[in-house]
Formats: sequence, structure tokens, C-alpha cells
Amino acid sequence: MSIEENPFTPSFGEIPVYLADRREIIDACSRAFLSERRRPELTTLFSGARGTGKTALLSYLAELAEQSGWIAVNVTALPGMLDDAEIQLRRNAAHLISPESGLSVASVGIPDLISLSVSEGEAPRSNWRSRMDDMLDQLSPQGIGVLFTVDEVDPTLDEMVQLAAFYQHFVREGRKVALLMAGLPHNISSLLNNKTVSFLRRSNRRALDRIPDGEVSAALVRTAQAGNRDVDATALAAATESIGGFPFMLQLVGYYAWDESPQANTLDSADFARGIAIAQQEMTYRILDATFAELSPGDLRFAAAMLEDEKDSRIADLVERLGRSSSVVAQYRKRLIDAGIIGKRARGIVGFDLPYFRDYLQEKLDNGELLLED
Repeated sequence: MSIEENPFTPSFGEIPVYLADRREIIDACSRAFLSERRRPELTTLFSGARGTGKTALLSYLAELAEQSGWIAVNVTALPGMLDDAEIQLRRNAAHLISPESGLSVASVGIPDLISLSVSEGEAPRSNWRSRMDDMLDQLSPQGIGVLFTVDEVDPTLDEMVQLAAFYQHFVREGRKVALLMAGLPHNISSLLNNKTVSFLRRSNRRALDRIPDGEVSAALVRTAQAGNRDVDATALAAATESIGGFPFMLQLVGYYAWDESPQANTLDSADFARGIAIAQQEMTYRILDATFAELSPGDLRFAAAMLEDEKDSRIADLVERLGRSSSVVAQYRKRLIDAGIIGKRARGIVGFDLPYFRDYLQEKLDNGELLLED
């Protein structure tokens, strides 16, 4: 019997077989890419905690744009991203635009963002925006747009802020461009507070939150079926509950369950029991440890105070437990929401959103690894 390839994709940024609970976003962006008029979805900021599928969604939308006749330029917010974006556009549009006319770059780097130096006697000085203008001018008569995707938004990176500022000018000039950016919630919030790119406050924003259990179950079944296997109904219920609506956990559980008995026709409870155990370990060191390390002592005191409640917590109770003013507690509440650790349930009520973080934090507290002194 031949063994089917594992269809689950827990690798960083890989597009899943079935992108759970993203149909509304995908359909809206698809309409925007095909529309002759400019739609708000062409400038969208995606926010979400680690493991919520931001990179995979950007990759999927970039492919969707290319299928709709756009050219996609995909970068990560790192030094050199403007050079990377320009090189990608030149390469991806090489069959549509004329090559550079004698421009010889003598040096590159951060100082060159305003103007690159060129060899004496060669083409006149130019800057990043003017070179992009030249390429957009050539693409415009052909009706071809350019999509910029930026992953891992870093509001402290000058180049990223410059790209956003240049993009605003492209839009004002009526160019066919789109910008999709994704990052951790607190980085998106910081970017929106930057006065240089204040126009982004009017952009379309999407928070990638918990996936409903029904979508999780559907994703497990459809992905398994893509590999010509079924999922036992009892096993499916247990797996769905363990995933907690977390996209990365969905791929981890499915991946390790699949490998338990790759020759069987059906994924059963034993497969998922082992898959869940391994996935929980990976969730700890790939997501929970990294998230924990970024929290301040005040953040940790707030989260630890929530452990006293069996389920959700009332903000009024947390104010009393922490012995802090309502305004101070509200700041920590916002920080933990921005980090994707907790979420709003109702007015004045919050609960843990990041799967397994409550148990993770409780274990650290029990083991004496979490010190909560002021």
C-alpha cells in the first residue's frame, strides 16, 4: 500500500490545504483585486498573536493577487526591505518592463534610501520612489497592479515606515497598488501611532482571532481527505477541543496524528492522542515560551491574578486583587489583549485566548518559576 504525503503544514508561513475561517477575508480581497475601482481591502493591516496564521494568509493572498493579474512583492520588515522590494518587482515584471538604462549602483544601505550613488558618467541620480514610479508607469497602461505584502511589522524600522509613506503617495497619484501588512497586535498599534503614516489609521484592519470549533473540525477533515484519509468522529471531537481554535495548533495536531499510522485509512483516537501530546510540547517551546519572555512583571501579575478565576475574570476583581488603580489595570489589560494572550468576553470581562497559556502560567507559578513581587 502506498503512503500518502502528510498534507498538514506546521512549517512557518506554508499555505495550508484548507485555510480555516478566512473565507470572508479571502473573498473580500479577491473582489478588490478584480475590481476596476479602488476598494478599501487593498490597504489592510492584519494583526494576531504568534501562530494565528498571519504569514500563511499573506502568502495565500499574494498568490490570489497574481492569479488576478497583479504582481506580488513580498517582504519582511527587516533592514534592506526596500532594496528587496525593488529587486523582486524588477524580477517579477521583467517580461513587462524595460531593463534599467545604464544605472550603476556604487553603494547600497540605509543612507541610500534617499538617493543611491551612481557611477560617474552614468544615469542621473535616482531614489527608490522614482525608480518605482518608472516601473509603475510602464505597468499602468497594461492594467497591471503591484501588491506589496509586509510580514512581521516592525514600527521601529525606518524602511518600513518609508514604504508605507511612499505607498500613500502612490495611492494619491491614482496608481494601481495594494499594501497588505501583518504583525503582532502591539506592533500594529505602535505603527498606527506613528504620525508619518497616520493615513494607515483609516485603512482596513482585520484581527486574526480564534477559529470556531466547527471550522477547526472542517479543516481537519478536509485536509485529511486531501491525503485520501478519513477522520474518526470521536477522534475529531477530541482533537478539535485540544486545538482551542488556534491555527498553528491545528496544523501541529493534524501533522503528528497523521504520522502515527500513515498506512491506515482513518485517523483514529490513538493517532490523535499521540499527536496532541507532541503538539502541546511544540506549542510550549515555539509559542508559549516566546510569548512569556516578552511580558513585563506587570503583565505577568495581571495574568496571574486571572488564575484565581475558574473561567473568565471581571476587571473590577482584578483591580482589587492587584491593588492598582483602574487606569493602571486598564493599561495591562490592553497590553495582554494586544499580545493575543487574553480577549474581551463582555463589558468589563476578559478571558485567556492563547491556548494552554493558563496552564502554562499556573505551572510556572506552582514550580516557583514566576515571581510576582512588585
